[in-house]
Parts: sequence; C-alpha cells; structure tokens
Amino acid sequence: MRRVSGVVLGLALSGSALAGVDGNATLTSDYVWRGSSQTTEDPTVQAGVKLSSESGWYASVWGSGVSFEPDAGARSEFDIVAGWSGALAPDWALDVNLTHYRYPSTDVDLDWTELNSTLTWKERYWVSVGASDDALASGRTGTYAQLGARVPLGEQWRIEGALGQYWLDSAYADDYLHGQLSAIWKVHGPWELRLTAHDTDRAAKRLFGSNAGSRVEFAVQTTF
Repeated sequence: MRRVSGVVLGLALSGSALAGVDGNATLTSDYVWRGSSQTTEDPTVQAGVKLSSESGWYASVWGSGVSFEPDAGARSEFDIVAGWSGALAPDWALDVNLTHYRYPSTDVDLDWTELNSTLTWKERYWVSVGASDDALASGRTGTYAQLGARVPLGEQWRIEGALGQYWLDSAYADDYLHGQLSAIWKVHGPWELRLTAHDTDRAAKRLFGSNAGSRVEFAVQTTF
C-alpha cells in the first residue's frame, strides 16, 4: 500500500502547474474521530501540508498522535490523501479523494484506505460519504455518511455542526450514530480557538467502550 500511495500522490499532481502549498497545525485536548477518541482522551499535536494544482488536483499529508486501547503499539497516525476538488456550479463544489490511514510501528496491521467524497453548497452546508472494503483495517466493508452546516456569527465567530452515521455491520456487526457541535473564535490572523461537544449513541459505546459517548474537546488551530 505504501507504493500505491506514492503512485497516487504522483498522479494527482503530474502534468499540472502547482497552484499553492498550504499547511495547518492544531493543539487539541482530545483527538476525536467520528465520535470516538483516538488518544484515550489525552491531548496531542496535529499538523498537515497540502499541495494543490491549478487544475484542482491535490495531495496532502496530515499527522497526529494516537493512543489506542487495547494498545497495539501505535503512537502516530498519518493520513495520506490524493484527490480533486473544484466548483461544479456557482454555489456547488465537489471534493473526491482517496485517503490512506497509516499507523507506523504497530504490533498489528492497522493501515487501511478509504474513498471519500464531499458535496458543498454555498461553502456552508455539506454532505460527505466515505466507503472502504477494509473499514478500520477489519478486512470488511464499511460506509460512513455525514451531514454538516457552518453558520458565521459576524467576522470572528462561527458555529459548525455535523451528524454522522457509520455502517459497520459487515465489519463489526453493528452501526453507530454520532454528532458534534463546535463554536470557533477567530482570535487573530490565522489563529482560532475551537470548543467542540461530541456525543454518540449506545452502539458506539459497545464498539469503542469509554472512548465513545459524551465528551468536550478544546483546540488551538492555525493555517499557514
């Protein structure tokens, strides 16, 4: 899969003029992914970089600290992404990408790959779908869908909310629902503070134990 990821990254940018390089960094009190803590509720640092072409193709790498239970030796996660994004109409935009989740130095194989797409309307409302034949490195299929909205409250504040459903019946004999609501304050320049409340249904708790359920996450984030 490492060779496949490299080939995909190369194809994504080959033959296109480089339009820009963007980066991001976050210090968060808890890395929560699709409703479940990936750090057993401990803080971590996250950072990423993205290369974009003029034709809409892009490639990115994003990393975060992780800590799973039971412990499989994973201490970091790297998301290697290649895809295309662009406008479909004045108010509509589409992003389609292939994401490879990699966990170096683990005792078991936790790496897996997912095909994702996000349709956005007026940069405020979106629907995302992700599908994999190896969901969560289970060797079985899984499909994820999310509905979200972003509401500006003046120049410095905005509210973001999302509701997601993960169909994992093939992989884990259960599906689950989660939701999140964030308040984001644009402090100065590219710096933002984010407070997010997360919650899941009982199915998520059966699957992920204490890493699922209600929790609050606080983060400092920036782009560059």
